[in-house]
Amino acid sequence: MEFLGIRIDGAEIERWLAEAQEFALPRLLQSAGQILLGLVVFLAARWVLARIERRITSKTESVLDDHIVEVVRRTASISVAAWVVWRLTHIWDLTGLAAFTVAVWIVALSFPLADFTAKMLRFVEEELVPKTETTFDDTALPLLNKVIRFLIIGVGVVIALDELDVDILPFVAGASVAGVAIGFAAKDTLSNLIAGVLLILDRPFHVGDRIEVWTAPTNTATWGDVVEIGLRATKIRTTDNLIIVIPNNEIMRRDIVNYTASGSHIRLRIPVSIAYNADAEKAKAVARRVALETEGVMAVPEPQILIRNFGESAIDLQVRVWISDARQRRTIGDHITDRLKRAFDRAGIEIPYAKRDLYIRAMPGDFPALPPAAAPAATAGAAPATTESPGERHE
Repeated sequence: MEFLGIRIDGAEIERWLAEAQEFALPRLLQSAGQILLGLVVFLAARWVLARIERRITSKTESVLDDHIVEVVRRTASISVAAWVVWRLTHIWDLTGLAAFTVAVWIVALSFPLADFTAKMLRFVEEELVPKTETTFDDTALPLLNKVIRFLIIGVGVVIALDELDVDILPFVAGASVAGVAIGFAAKDTLSNLIAGVLLILDRPFHVGDRIEVWTAPTNTATWGDVVEIGLRATKIRTTDNLIIVIPNNEIMRRDIVNYTASGSHIRLRIPVSIAYNADAEKAKAVARRVALETEGVMAVPEPQILIRNFGESAIDLQVRVWISDARQRRTIGDHITDRLKRAFDRAGIEIPYAKRDLYIRAMPGDFPALPPAAAPAATAGAAPATTESPGERHE
């Protein structure tokens, strides 16, 4: 028989088939045994972990043991599958594929390990952070969670490349050049990332603080609570339940007004004006009483009422009170202003408004008549003035 210009006889074909059978048959049997053994090990591991989960983890309130069982289950499944493939590559004398299998196994293991680490940090964040007095961990742990997750996966990739005898120095050099190019192309994003790290380190505010929002839409609340400090932007929920996302770089360039950084109590200043003919001491006493009767105003330190300025038509007072909850600043200010108006009306204290007094020294009819000598003389050469009655006409 001739095939593609090559003459092949029946004896040659029989010899090839015999060699193929001699090579493949024992390896097929070994492969089947390895796959069967791997399946048994996989099922046994799943059965043991299921019993542990039913007897131990289901009876505890903590999720820590649940995370441990989950990472062991995922790691065991990946390892058994990788071991079976690795054994098959050795059975069939595929040395290069065996090294590649080990590299893939290392990278695959990095993902459940990264997830386990992230869940552990999240467990610490949810269980332990609320019990601490400091708020640094509220912002640092989410950032640390993301960094460690990517770091574990990156270490797994580097170890896998080393297992394949791949020199990573060219990749590092290429990454450096690419990093410079990306840095120029994404300078705004990198600026926000750096600003996010500085926000976490400097801590001008923490999650839960109430700060002023200068980018709020028109006719909406201009302050809100910080709900998240991310690497790129900070999220603030206003008192209108609007979420405003502000780039970190924009925040670092502006003054930050934090109402709750030094505690929940702050001092509130309310301007009040009274007329000049009003009793200033009486007005101060009324304002002090109204302030102390308003809910949320602290008695110690006691309210202060000061004369700040003498205006054009009013005496400008300022009511200074300490309030126990900074988040009620505008509500308490509105209550004090409303009660002051009613209290001043009851006490007969005038609150002035813009007005002008016009003094007329004399009316037009009171002016004396001008003497004849004061009358304007006729201009020389001018025609004498004539009078004309209605209906008369001179031609």
